Amino acid sequence: MTGKPWSLRPDGLVVDVRLTPRAAMDRIDGIETLSDGLPVLKARVRAVPEKGRANEAILKLLAKTLGLPASRARLLSGETARRKSVFLEGDPQALAQSLIAVLDSKG
Repeated sequence: MTGKPWSLRPDGLVVDVRLTPRAAMDRIDGIETLSDGLPVLKARVRAVPEKGRANEAILKLLAKTLGLPASRARLLSGETARRKSVFLEGDPQALAQSLIAVLDSKG
């Protein structure tokens, strides 16, 4: 696995995401390193990037994937960009382990 696209905070996890809207399905594709060297979590959502729909979809996808209520996921930055920073509230170690398990199951 390349670098980790997340950082631990005392109250949760901050995840750097590269989001592709208008996809065939909502899914997490894995980790990729961008040309600037930043590792990001690659994700796709069916929602369109209008009126915050894709942002809402990625928050719901991450929360559902990690077993969190949707209210515990919020967008920190990247409202109109493909690169986003998402905060997931909860035990940072447990969230990181859950995300690693999801990524490991992807192959």
